[in-house]
Amino acid sequence: MDKISFNDFNKIDLRVGKIKAVKEHPKADKLLILDIGLGEGEHDIQLVAGLKNHYKENELLGKKIVVVRNLEPVVLRGIESQGMLLAAEFQGKISLLTVDKDIEVGAKVE
Repeated sequence: MDKISFNDFNKIDLRVGKIKAVKEHPKADKLLILDIGLGEGEHDIQLVAGLKNHYKENELLGKKIVVVRNLEPVVLRGIESQGMLLAAEFQGKISLLTVDKDIEVGAKVE
C-alpha cells in the first residue's frame, strides 16, 4: 500500500458525530441513510452506508461514531452522501469506530 505524507493525512477532517436518525435506502437492499449531528455551530450531514446487514436501527440511534467531514459528496443510488463513517471489516463482519469516553459531538479526531 502506498504511504501518504503527514501533511496529506492532516487534510482529512475526522470528527465525532452522533447518529440522529436512520432510514432505509429506497433503492438499495444493503444501504442505510444516516442523519449525523456534528455539534453546535455545524449543520447535520447525511451519510449513505452499507450497514443494513450488520446493524439494526436501534443499535445505531444515538451512537457516537467517527466520520470524515470534508469528503467530497457522492450520490449513491440517487441519494447524496456528504461524508463517510469509519468502520472496521474482518471476514465479513463490520464494526463502527466509536469513542471510548463521553466526548462532545463535533470533537476533532487527531
